[in-house]
Amino acid sequence: MTYLLALDQGTSSSRSIIFDERGQLIASAQQEFRQIFPQPGWVEHDATEIWQTQFATCRQVLQNAGLQASNIAALGITNQRETTILWDRKTGQPLANAIVWQDRRTESYCEQLRQQGKAEQIQARTGLILDPYFSATKLKWLLDQIPGARRRADAGELAFGTVDSWLAWQLSAGKLHVTDVSNASRTMLYNIHRGEWDQDLLDWFDIPPSLLPQVLPSSHRFGETSLLGDSIPIAGIAGDQQAALFGQACFTPGMAKNTYGTGCFMLMHTGDNCPVSQNGLISTAACQTDTRPQYALEGSVFIGGAVVQWLRDGLKAIQHSTDVEELAASVPDSGGVVFVPSFTGLGAPYWVPSAKGAILGLSRGSTVGHIARAALESIAFQSTALLQAMTRDAVSPISELRVDGGAAANNLLLQFQANLLGIPVIRPKVTETTALGAAYLAGLGTGIYQSTDECAALWQMDRQFFPTMSRDQAASLMREWEIAVGRIR
Repeated sequence: MTYLLALDQGTSSSRSIIFDERGQLIASAQQEFRQIFPQPGWVEHDATEIWQTQFATCRQVLQNAGLQASNIAALGITNQRETTILWDRKTGQPLANAIVWQDRRTESYCEQLRQQGKAEQIQARTGLILDPYFSATKLKWLLDQIPGARRRADAGELAFGTVDSWLAWQLSAGKLHVTDVSNASRTMLYNIHRGEWDQDLLDWFDIPPSLLPQVLPSSHRFGETSLLGDSIPIAGIAGDQQAALFGQACFTPGMAKNTYGTGCFMLMHTGDNCPVSQNGLISTAACQTDTRPQYALEGSVFIGGAVVQWLRDGLKAIQHSTDVEELAASVPDSGGVVFVPSFTGLGAPYWVPSAKGAILGLSRGSTVGHIARAALESIAFQSTALLQAMTRDAVSPISELRVDGGAAANNLLLQFQANLLGIPVIRPKVTETTALGAAYLAGLGTGIYQSTDECAALWQMDRQFFPTMSRDQAASLMREWEIAVGRIR
């Protein structure tokens, strides 16, 4: 049997998963790590802790599966995107904590760029909306704020990378400074039409080119690691959402998936056509298995499953995240309560960085069950707004939505999602599609799979949720949602 190892480095935990060549999950290991909040709106991770937890899960998953490094045919990396790390090329030590994708500290600088008329030019080159979410302004902040960093960067002593680059560097003992197109396209420094770092953008953000990793296709023999024993090829790298699109076998234009993780991320494959959204979505590079560029439309919800974590840790309404479905099901509906969980601003399609979270429509009869239900429904409302924006951009009609991520196990949520969308919502048998996508990319990069058709044939459905609500009722609920969003904008 052939085995593939996927490193799935997420926002709140590091995981390693072993799949067999049929795409079946053999074993997994997971470790959470600290979330650091130095001040309101700032979110950081310890990059060393990211690596240590990721490597610990690599060793643990081999032990759990009863396998050795020699049994692993290839390794794929998938990662939280946009999170920005700056390190010393000689020592491999980070100069500061990683600045996480959720971090909003560079909003005032983004506003300056908007005032200078740079937003449209940035979007035209990168497909991205000018926002603190992406890596460029985070990297500039680090270079400006860390004493001596800019001088050292100019001297070629420092390396920048998103988490994939950091892991590849560590796995290869500093031999590899690489990324793939999907991660590069999230930095706001990469021209997705020309497929290269954009010199004008580097000049605008004052980023020395020597900091940047080499950009390669997502499925590619990048190098190898010997840290686990025998040498293992590193043959797949992709940002988590593009990896999930790949793991869901969405290989043709019009196929779409939604991942319910810390945030929610809906991507629709658009093939070799790179559409420009008129409705608050972003264009991004999809996974590339050869030299031909592939694109996707994407909408990002900043707070998805994280609202359930807030119910658990902030409100203390539940003991475990999995308890939310039972609590939400204790009431027939939200009782008029609408929860807008914009704890870190509103993402697509609204883009209101300054928005704060709000619970609206409370009455004397409201219970914690109504709030829990409204919290779950908020995930579906935000995702529906994304799909409606995609439909208005009208690249391709969307006939079904494939779903994954932790909250995709929640039947109540998926049924409400299907009701709002009016199309079937399909959960696959393997919901670890992000890691599976990384494994498929590594398998393609080492010849275990000959084509994406082989990967598509392995995809299996677990359950399909069909809409049971009238379109009028769904439209009425969406109007209530949009009114609530309007109140907090």
